[in-house]
Amino acid sequence: MFLQPRFVATILALLIAVATASFCSMIPGTPKETVFITFLVAATSSFLLIYFTIEFLIFKELSKINAVFEKLKKKDFKKARLSTEFNMNPMKKLNNEITLFATLKQKEIEDLKKMEIYRREFIADMSHELKTPIFAAQGYIHTLLDGALDDPEVNQKFLKKAAKSLDGLDELVQDLLILSELETGSVKMKKEPTDLYMVVMEVFDQLEKKAAKRNVVLLSERNVEKPMVAEVDRGKLFQVLRNLVENGIKYGNEDGFVKVSLESEKDWVEVSVTDDGPGIPEEDQRRIFERFYRVEKSRSKDKGGSGLGLAIAKQILDAHKSKIQLISKPGNGSTFSFRLIKKKLEKPS
Repeated sequence: MFLQPRFVATILALLIAVATASFCSMIPGTPKETVFITFLVAATSSFLLIYFTIEFLIFKELSKINAVFEKLKKKDFKKARLSTEFNMNPMKKLNNEITLFATLKQKEIEDLKKMEIYRREFIADMSHELKTPIFAAQGYIHTLLDGALDDPEVNQKFLKKAAKSLDGLDELVQDLLILSELETGSVKMKKEPTDLYMVVMEVFDQLEKKAAKRNVVLLSERNVEKPMVAEVDRGKLFQVLRNLVENGIKYGNEDGFVKVSLESEKDWVEVSVTDDGPGIPEEDQRRIFERFYRVEKSRSKDKGGSGLGLAIAKQILDAHKSKIQLISKPGNGSTFSFRLIKKKLEKPS
């Protein structure tokens, strides 16, 4: 507990008044009345000056500091309001420093809590993702070892299913390795001038059979006929577009379409992938690029995939200094888009 400012001001004022009156009484011929008045004036003025100085410059700030320390002892780091105005008062500066410390600690605690939640979710999701193909392959193999191996029809069927589960496991592990390398920056982008329209056509060629199974039409659109060239890692960009188009095929409507649009502007090319599917709810949109996050986990499981495609796409585009954007409304499909800096072609001399 701090001393009360009024008590401190009274003691100091009396000391100053006594010293002043004593000095006055030492002057020859000074009446006692004058000494008494001097004492009263000195005591009153000193009290007022000292009281307001202590109250507003010291004790007020000390009370705030004490309140902050009480919160710190209770591990309450809630954000306090900082004074932004210039002030020469060292106590106010100290109060601001302590408040800033508490604010930073609060942010640090919130970040740690978020990371802990993310870590738990990631471990749970990864365990589930790994467990599914392992248990499936394990079940088929044990069934074969228990006697089904002798049945030619059954053993071929089960071996194919076990192989498919292990292929899915291999895909998951490979995607995890790629994502980890992208996040740590250990993957170097081999950028080269690339015709974006040609990459789109290559993606369509690879996915046309999957699209045909769901009767999905693959469309391309560009606002200029001349080549749209960007300085990108061709293989990584192919991976991004393949993932976005494949998602449109898998999660869009049957008998629908997936359209890739290329819009050329002065310094950049905007790439958009649009489907006519059911769309993505607003509450899921902010998490759609997280590892293993699926809008409808049960339905998404049936459609296959590692659940890491969008997270990988985001990391690849981040490495290209680009940001992936999502526009989607339930019932009106989804559009994923990103911008790439255009590579200016040298004019022939």
